[in-house]
Amino acid sequence: MPPGSRDTDRLLVFVKAPVPGTVKTRLAATLGSAAACEAYETLVRHLLRQFRGFSSVSLCFTPDDQASRIEPWLETGWQSRPQGPGDLGDRLNRAFDEAFAQGAERVIALGSDCPYVTASDVRTAFRRLGGCDTLVGPATDGGYWLLGLKRSQPALFWGIPWSTDQVLGETLRRCKEAKLKIDLMGILEDVDDLAAWQRFLSSTGAALGNA
Repeated sequence: MPPGSRDTDRLLVFVKAPVPGTVKTRLAATLGSAAACEAYETLVRHLLRQFRGFSSVSLCFTPDDQASRIEPWLETGWQSRPQGPGDLGDRLNRAFDEAFAQGAERVIALGSDCPYVTASDVRTAFRRLGGCDTLVGPATDGGYWLLGLKRSQPALFWGIPWSTDQVLGETLRRCKEAKLKIDLMGILEDVDDLAAWQRFLSSTGAALGNA
């Protein structure tokens, strides 16, 4: 059975409810809140289309009271769950803990800011996770677009300087400190500002007016 479609694999996709003014705030500075929200929905739908053949997928959403806005993104067999309180580290740690408690043996978390992730990337990630303790997909901004674990690793989440270019380096430093075997995926770009959004549109053949 292919990775991502069996009970012991779990793919967590962290998403935000598409509410104008709360998503893609850097993009909103140039496009406006409504257009930035539409852009975010475009990015999320583009990403999630890659995983339609996967069954063990959980959409981890925030804010916790916005389940109705997440429901249209769910495919048959997928689940959604609120991220809960705390900073990103608290929420990531909680999601991994819950997945392992439910019997998952390999868990991969993705953000929703990188639309370039493919189904093949995730299948490869699950396979490579079998040979390491921690799998990381570096992002061009100094963060990461993917994190894969085979057991809970709370030290990777506490006190990380989230939303800075230090996230990746600090995460890898802690992996080495804990003597975890690390593997790295290729570097991908998050879409956070107008230039990155235009590059994404160019790559998909779309245009600003009909995205």
